[in-house]
Amino acid sequence: MSKSIYVGNLPWSANEEQVQDLFAEYGNVLSVKLVSDRDTGRARGFGFVEMEDGDADSAIEALDNFSFGGRTLRVNEAKPRAPRQPRY
Repeated sequence: MSKSIYVGNLPWSANEEQVQDLFAEYGNVLSVKLVSDRDTGRARGFGFVEMEDGDADSAIEALDNFSFGGRTLRVNEAKPRAPRQPRY
């Protein structure tokens, strides 16, 4: 079973490979998805990492409040996305 991890307060310069390397120290990383602004394409400073359950728990515990690229990371289990109202 896998778990999705929210990673917030990432430095703007962070890329998916750097985030994968950081989390790989705690287990097998299944995927990394950094979120970028739809209009500008610039990083929004957060993303999601998918890992196996036990590895994810270890990574969350170790990396929450971890200093990465001069920023203090916010790391926790991702919550399911609430349905959004359609835009008109």
